[in-house]
Amino acid sequence: MTPGPVSVTDGDLDAALWRVLAASGRDDADAFRTELDAVEGALAAASEPRWAAWRAALAARRALVDGHPDAAADDVAAAREALAACPPAPSTALALAYLAHVEATGDHPDAAMLLAIDASLLTEQLGSGEPTRALHQAHLWLSLTLTALDLEELALAQAEQGCRVAAALPGLADRWLLLRLCAQQSTELAQTLRRRGAVTRSVELAGSALAHATDARALDVEPDPDDLDLLDVVQAWALACHDDLDDAVGPLRSVHRRVHRTGSTWLRGYTDLALARLLGRLSQLHSGGGHAEEATDLLVDAAGAFAATADRRRYRQCLLELGQATAAMGRPAEALYWLDAYRADTGRAHARSRELWAEMFVRRSRLREVERQAAVLRRHALEDPLTGLGNRRSAERRLAGLRLGSEPLSLAVVDVDRFKEVNDDTSHSHGDEVLRRVAALLREHSRLDDEVYRWAGDEFLVVLPTATQGQALAAVERLRAAVAEADWRDLPLTGPITVSIGVATAPADGAGDPPGWRSLFDTADLHLFSAKRGGRNRVRAPGLVGDAGDDPAEGTTA
Repeated sequence: MTPGPVSVTDGDLDAALWRVLAASGRDDADAFRTELDAVEGALAAASEPRWAAWRAALAARRALVDGHPDAAADDVAAAREALAACPPAPSTALALAYLAHVEATGDHPDAAMLLAIDASLLTEQLGSGEPTRALHQAHLWLSLTLTALDLEELALAQAEQGCRVAAALPGLADRWLLLRLCAQQSTELAQTLRRRGAVTRSVELAGSALAHATDARALDVEPDPDDLDLLDVVQAWALACHDDLDDAVGPLRSVHRRVHRTGSTWLRGYTDLALARLLGRLSQLHSGGGHAEEATDLLVDAAGAFAATADRRRYRQCLLELGQATAAMGRPAEALYWLDAYRADTGRAHARSRELWAEMFVRRSRLREVERQAAVLRRHALEDPLTGLGNRRSAERRLAGLRLGSEPLSLAVVDVDRFKEVNDDTSHSHGDEVLRRVAALLREHSRLDDEVYRWAGDEFLVVLPTATQGQALAAVERLRAAVAEADWRDLPLTGPITVSIGVATAPADGAGDPPGWRSLFDTADLHLFSAKRGGRNRVRAPGLVGDAGDDPAEGTTA
């Protein structure tokens, strides 16, 4: 008997995806292939657009790892087509960011930049929502992509955003990874700023890097050995950028020996680069000692490692620093060789990247303007411009979302007594001022969780969540008294300003079938009419016997 197909859930696919992404983030092609082989069958069976996008994006990564750039380009195109059908969600932002990193790894800065723009805009749009693992991973891959595009300050900003998201999630391993990335990005930016002469800011960033490294080490996790070695390199390098050169030399040489015994090719190159830069600074401070020659040899080894692992950005950095170092050592022919190699590899890519990033900011500003205009339209649609309260549309939306019967709920309909006379005897501007003040008094004297809306004209609605009828009566009597006792003498009014209020209550479960909100409103409105006919300036609610409150001067309720 042939067994049927094994059902694979989205949860299974998510778990497998995290494993593939973890392997993809390390310089271990065999581990990546192994994890991808394990999930390829399940991905092939998944029909949703997001899994189609991941299937193509991971295939593109594999094609690059296997040295097939043409196949990678086809897979990237398929991934982009699938992503176009995905809704705006953290998982979509993560896929865009990962695909951007694939393009950066393939040395396609223009395509990587455009994907990074889309991913960045989406993470910004989703940033106010609930933190998710997909969102902080999106920030992680965006940070790595922007680093590859030589946009270090923005890369650090993305890492810090990811760190904040990870801090709100339970996974300590993810938090460790983002703290290590923040330490690394801070250190690399500190190095760049020192080269540009911004020493004070460089030292500050190095201090931040050391703090991030300390926070990472305080977490109860067991990171991958290469990741832990990388943190050791970053921490020693940060000490150097912090001007603690003597404290940095020993730890950096120690981790350098360990990495060259057991570390990956990329990590060996990274450690060589960090030690070369430290030795270069020492050679500037202390002539002799062979520091400059050793630093040059380390830069050559680092350049070879980065070329082998397709880290074009750091490869170019090594070429530039080799040209500068050999020129300083009085070897102009060698310096010219390295600088020519640097210029040939850099070409027009950097200038185009800066142009694209400028375009991104234009797009960002346009998006923000659209969002601002949408917020204004939402405010106009849901807010009463005279009083600043929510309007009838806003109230109806709120009422429609209430779950009547799960707990008590009361509504109070409030009407300004003889308001037409205010407009007729004074002016509409004075009438508007009366409405503004009544709105302010209702808002000021309501309970903390009560909501006040302007329903129509001189009629207001107060929503009293969890209020029984007795609690509602006590609350709205306070509102009635606040209006009656307010000082209105600065307005040329011919009579006092008071309000009449009708109240209705929906009981909790077990106390009868809950009415719909419209029925509840109609009941409150009916008792408002009763309060008006009973003499105004009073509160009425269902089931009350007698008219103890029919003397407005006493301020009681019926």
